[in-house]
Amino acid sequence: MQINGLLHTFPKEIKMLIGAFIIVLSIGFYTGLLFVSETSSTNPNGIEEQYLGNEEDLDATVMKFKKNEQQMLTLVHGHILSMSIIFFLVGLILCTTKLSRKLKLILTVEPFVSVVLTFGGIYFLWKEILWMKYVIMISGTLMTITYTLSVLIILYQLFMSNKMSSHIK
Repeated sequence: MQINGLLHTFPKEIKMLIGAFIIVLSIGFYTGLLFVSETSSTNPNGIEEQYLGNEEDLDATVMKFKKNEQQMLTLVHGHILSMSIIFFLVGLILCTTKLSRKLKLILTVEPFVSVVLTFGGIYFLWKEILWMKYVIMISGTLMTITYTLSVLIILYQLFMSNKMSSHIK
């Protein structure tokens, strides 16, 4: 079955559904990133402080305490499950776009690697393997870049490429 470029052939209702889904999903995704930047900073020490606390820092403006094991398992479990579903659905839609196989493979597989590295890394950071904060930053950045590229490709091919091909006809 040929699915490369199938997105163009979908009925308008399906395209609108996919577009609405991708836009609302993206609002949730980027709101989550805003939450991360508000709570843990976007630097390695801020990430470490979020999970290990800052009780020794007498100059801290906000006191943070080390998360307990139940909190960590809940966070890791919930994020791995939900992010897997998000990237599976985005990947399925991306598979129907007109794109090279190599690029599709990277954009559909990389987020799963990043999810494991990011949230596994958070757990190992909590276990005081401190260098994992760098793995978390890199994998989280790659996950965000991959998500953004995938969404932009989907939205472009959903709405813009149809307008361009109708002008050519």
